[in-house]
Amino acid sequence: MADELTLVDAVRLALARAMTDDDTVVVLGEDVGADGGVFRATDGLLARFGERRVIDTPLSESMFIGLAVGLAAQGFRPVVEYQFMGFLYPGLDQLANHASRMRNRTRGRITSPIVVRAPYGGGVHAPEHHSESFEAMIAHIPGLRVVIPSSPASAYGLLLAAIRDPDPVVFLEPKRLYRSTRGTVTDDGVPLPLDRASVVRHGDDLTLVSWGASMRETSDAADRLADERVTCDVIDLASIKPIDADTILGSVARTGRCVIVHEAPRSGGVGAEIAAILADEGLTSLVAPVARVTGYDTVMPLFRTEHHYLPDVDRILDAAHRVLEYA
Repeated sequence: MADELTLVDAVRLALARAMTDDDTVVVLGEDVGADGGVFRATDGLLARFGERRVIDTPLSESMFIGLAVGLAAQGFRPVVEYQFMGFLYPGLDQLANHASRMRNRTRGRITSPIVVRAPYGGGVHAPEHHSESFEAMIAHIPGLRVVIPSSPASAYGLLLAAIRDPDPVVFLEPKRLYRSTRGTVTDDGVPLPLDRASVVRHGDDLTLVSWGASMRETSDAADRLADERVTCDVIDLASIKPIDADTILGSVARTGRCVIVHEAPRSGGVGAEIAAILADEGLTSLVAPVARVTGYDTVMPLFRTEHHYLPDVDRILDAAHRVLEYA
C-alpha cells in the first residue's frame, strides 16, 4: 500500500521495515528509545522491537560509533543516530580510523555494515552545530559511502539500501525537509541503488545539479527558467560518495552548461569535485564555465541571517543566466 508521508515518516518506515526483515539490525543513539529521537524518527520502535534492539546511549558520540564498530564485527547491522550532523566531530576518530578501514585492515575478513544517520543543514532556525553541512569532509574518507535523500521515497529506498550494504554508510537527512514535504511511499522493502544520481526533470539547455534540501530551490529555479523558455535537466545527486559521474557527464554532453547548487561552504565542496570531473572528462562538451551556487566559507550564521547564507532561487537564476550568456 502506498501512503503520503513526510520525509521523517519515510525514515521511520524504512527503519521498521529493515528491523522486521533482519533481526541483526539494531538502532542506537541518544534518546532514540523512550523519546523516539530528537526529530521523532525512531518514535514507536522501542515499543515494537524492545530495548535489546533500540538502545538509548549515553551522551558520548565517540563511544556509540565505537560500540557500532564492535557490534558490526560480531554480525550485527547497527544504525546509529546522531542528533545533529555538527555533533559528528567527536565520532570522526572511530568512523575514520576504524569503521571505514575495517575491510581493508582485515583483508576483507571483517566488514562494518554500519549506518550513521544524521539530520543536517540549515533553514530551521537552529544554532551553528545544529545547522552544518560538511558532507565533503566525510566524503574525503576512503571506505565510506555518503548518501543524502531529497524526498520521502528516496529516503525510504536509500536507507534500506544503506542498512543492507556491507560497508559503512553516512546517511544525511535534510531536516529542513523533514516535515515540509510529502510524497508517495510504498512500504515494499525495495531499496534504491546507492551509487546513482537521478534525473528528476529533463531539458536541453542547462544542467542543474543539487542534493538534499537545496533540490527545492533548484527545482523552483528550473520552473522560473521554463517560463523563460529555458529547459533544464535537474539532477538529484543523492550519492555524494561515490559520485555518479556518468549521469552528470551524459546530461552535460547534451546541454553544454552546468550549474551546481549546495548549501555547504564553497571551498573544497562537493561542487568543486563535480566541476573537476567535468573538466577532466567532459571539457569538450562544455560551451560555458561551470558555475557553483553555494554557502559561504564561514560558520552557519544564526537564524536572523541564515537566509543570506543558504542558496536561494535568485542566486541560482543569476548563475544560470551567466552560464546561458555564453554562445
